[in-house]
Amino acid sequence: MIRRKTHEVRVGNIGIGGQNPVRVQSMCTTSTMDTEGCVQQILAIAKAGGELVRLTTQGVREAENLGEIRRRVRALGCDVPLVADVHFNPRVAEVAACNCEKVRINPGNYVDAARQFKHLEYTDEEYRVELQKIEDRLIPFLNICREHHTAVRIGVNHGSLSDRIMSRYGDTPEGIVESCMEFLRICMREQFLDVVVSIKASNTVVMVQSVRLLVKAMDAEGMTFPLHLGVTEAGEGEDGRIKSAVGIGALLVDGIGDTIRVSLSEAPENEIPVAYTLLQAARLRFTKTEYISCPGCGRTLFDLQGTIARVKQATSHLTGLKIAVMGCIVNGPGEMADADYGYVGAARGKVSLYRGKQCVEMNIPEDQAVDRLLEIINKDSGASR
Repeated sequence: MIRRKTHEVRVGNIGIGGQNPVRVQSMCTTSTMDTEGCVQQILAIAKAGGELVRLTTQGVREAENLGEIRRRVRALGCDVPLVADVHFNPRVAEVAACNCEKVRINPGNYVDAARQFKHLEYTDEEYRVELQKIEDRLIPFLNICREHHTAVRIGVNHGSLSDRIMSRYGDTPEGIVESCMEFLRICMREQFLDVVVSIKASNTVVMVQSVRLLVKAMDAEGMTFPLHLGVTEAGEGEDGRIKSAVGIGALLVDGIGDTIRVSLSEAPENEIPVAYTLLQAARLRFTKTEYISCPGCGRTLFDLQGTIARVKQATSHLTGLKIAVMGCIVNGPGEMADADYGYVGAARGKVSLYRGKQCVEMNIPEDQAVDRLLEIINKDSGASR
């Protein structure tokens, strides 16, 4: 897998795109006028490992209060960048740009009228006039962002395409992409490149198809903007995690994606460990010990679940290592070839230990094997220092 080449966008103290790791973010569920509630949620997200936090900004009051929230968070020693989420009102975006590190705007409602599900007809000239309105409204905002070193996310939602876009392109991935490209072309003409792009949908197939199409469209016009990935309204619990893994994961293994959000109907800090697990599964960021284990079968020579639990308890602090627990010798060495260390059933009550593909100790009594595995890992770690 080769990551798509993008340019770096600075957002506060972090970079998105370029050579930076895929960044993880979440969003507050508190009212942006609830300063203390927002501060506490931001701290919880940051403690969980979140690298950006977004807050809704319905009006100018909320946009102005972002400045107070940022001051409070910084005074408490948290430097996570804050992102304003703006819909319907360009003036709110302009105020927010002075009070946070990044502003998200939605092409579906930034200049176009709120969607009323009307079928409209435009001549080519009328359509050109509508595009000029976007340019006239967007350029002043970009100038404010340039002045304050504020980044922008142009974030298209499948569910909020404007009636204008729908009239010409219909409810299609092509329409979703064109809604985004209209704004990106203005950014290119204005040489404003501090832009991250996103296309989101609750339908994972539409989301994946649209992002792939967007990448082709950007490549054709020489654009290297970083991409934010997410499945919007993914749900909660297992459903939300699986939908997010399918949509985000499909694109990550294509090499697409520079920052992600796993949108769950839960406490926002719950999104962060899921995101990191997803990135580790895609081999993009290793932030914890990874375990490879077989499902077990009639050949399994020990209590697989109990053994996995003991191995995890002894090794979960070893960030970045891959450790395999395999029930028998038949598939063990081959299937765990990606692991750094392996614990494999050798005979009833006996275990063999591996370093990579090499067996380093055979037929160890099962009640001694976990301790011996940890000794080997610790010895190797000491030698590497």
